[in-house]
Amino acid sequence: MTQEEKTMKSERIYEGKVINLRVDTVELPERKYSKREIVEHSGAVGIIALTEKEEMIFVKQYRKSVEEVLLEIPAGRIEADEEPEMTAKRELEEETGYIANKLTKITEYYTSPGFSNEILHIYFAEGLSAGVAIPDEDEYIEVTYLYIDEAIKKITKGEIKDSKTINAILLYKTMIEGKK
Repeated sequence: MTQEEKTMKSERIYEGKVINLRVDTVELPERKYSKREIVEHSGAVGIIALTEKEEMIFVKQYRKSVEEVLLEIPAGRIEADEEPEMTAKRELEEETGYIANKLTKITEYYTSPGFSNEILHIYFAEGLSAGVAIPDEDEYIEVTYLYIDEAIKKITKGEIKDSKTINAILLYKTMIEGKK
């Protein structure tokens, strides 16, 4: 039987720019206790954006945590007091230069609920107009374009490894097939 865990004690271990880390002592059934290491994150957005040619817009960037250049959908962290939709507009423009006339929220999900409270909001961007990308000063990004079938091939070949990007590609493929 599934039961909630009661937090008996919570200790903040680290406070950073992107994440915080805390350790909670929780009470389990039958008066057992355990520790839970929790990564606190403000949440993030990912954007499915297509050009007039129906190409999905991606960014390539080096990710230190995995020591690789990854192919990802445009995305970013939600800033304090910022709504997810505003983050999506801001990140799309900063990373790619594109401005969306309309954003539609497709879904939201927890990225790794076993240890983090991060929630990711996926948006579909429509009515794009090209502009100039202005990435953060510590971001080195290359914008690239793929048709949906090319993107799916890259998933199956292991060339796209980022979970939000895989989820977004498959979600978009499902959406367009549902319209047929």
